[in-house]
Amino acid sequence: MTATLTPPRTEGPVPVRAPSPLRTELRRGLGPWTGAAVALTVLVTMYGKAPDWQGRWADATNLLHVAAGLLCGPLALAAGCWQGGRDRRRGTTELWESVPRSPLRRLLVAVGPSAFWPAAGLLLADAVCLLATWPYVSAGRPFLELVAADAVAVAALGALGHLAGRVIRWRLAAPLLGIVGYVVLGLGAYTEGPARWLSPAGEHQGIWDRPVWWFGPVSMAWTAGLALAALLAYGLRPARLRVLALVPLAVAVGAAGLIQRLPQDVGPWRPDPALSRQVCDDGTPQVCLTAVDESLLPDVSAALAPLSAHLKGVPGAPVRWVSGLGGPALPGDVALPAVGQDAVRGRLAHPDLYLNSAVNWLFSDSCEPGDGAGPNAERASYINLAVTEWLAPTPVGYGPDTTGAQPYIDRLEAKSPAEQRAYLTRFLAANTCHPDEVPIP
Repeated sequence: MTATLTPPRTEGPVPVRAPSPLRTELRRGLGPWTGAAVALTVLVTMYGKAPDWQGRWADATNLLHVAAGLLCGPLALAAGCWQGGRDRRRGTTELWESVPRSPLRRLLVAVGPSAFWPAAGLLLADAVCLLATWPYVSAGRPFLELVAADAVAVAALGALGHLAGRVIRWRLAAPLLGIVGYVVLGLGAYTEGPARWLSPAGEHQGIWDRPVWWFGPVSMAWTAGLALAALLAYGLRPARLRVLALVPLAVAVGAAGLIQRLPQDVGPWRPDPALSRQVCDDGTPQVCLTAVDESLLPDVSAALAPLSAHLKGVPGAPVRWVSGLGGPALPGDVALPAVGQDAVRGRLAHPDLYLNSAVNWLFSDSCEPGDGAGPNAERASYINLAVTEWLAPTPVGYGPDTTGAQPYIDRLEAKSPAEQRAYLTRFLAANTCHPDEVPIP
């Protein structure tokens, strides 16, 4: 019997897939460090101003927008310029151009890190800041379309900086381009007129506003269109194909035209009724804040409670304390000072200082030029200060010198409750702009 021998099976080598050129470019060079620098810049800036924004979506989004345009934009420009001159400094330009790919494809691969990493670092920092805001807000939503527009703008600036680095053969081009970018973006952000909204750093202060729905996408078309037009004009070969760069340029010009048609004073921002609606407690007198500050309502009510106790039963006392976009709207309404500057993470940081501000607003009159003069002006000033300090003493380190008002404060404290109410009735009925009408305690 003859055995049949089976030859051993031989397998060929397993093919190894070459890594993507874009992935390789993203992992090397200055790109990852640029993304980390952008994220760190935003986080450090926002951390230093946390009490100013960590409680309202509008404040957080606005400060993130300014940090992205004014700080991260120049950083992306400078980093992209340095990255763009890398091959020339290393003497590998001819080697890179020998790769069997079209010039445009090689350019897009090389530009990838300059555009991707600044945008990625910005989005990471924005996500951290928005998550830190979320537990303390009362109403509204983050303007994610503006966050996305900021990332596109930073990516576009990184791409434009990369092209500048390829063209300008000077080592100091990168830092100088960053400085010039900072100046130009800053001037564009604070100029008057609709052109300011073309800048990626245009600032807006309005806690009851929201952007029109199309502003975010149009802003992306404006910045991305400029960058893509520059890339096509530089990278397309032969030269006759460069006419295709006119397409994204036309898109950018059209987007800029839409932005330029916005109103000069408010730009893309419009009042949001859901944020400006009044939310009131059930106290007497009522305390009313807007929905965007609803979480502060218990703190404000507690801060005003001592004043409400003093004014209880006094004719002319407030029926409602109102803070908001429209201000007092009904008879007996009295305006409250804004709560945003005293709020930290959804809480009233200095209730005693806020109470003192509310008393000053209660006793403030609209005076004409020339009012408040006369032989009794100094005495009236001391009496006004005495009444304010008696009802709501200014915290130590904040208040004015009360030496001249102290005798009147002592007289008020020595009165009986009935006498105090009688004096407050006369004081509320007087016009503090006319010193002779201010009653003496």
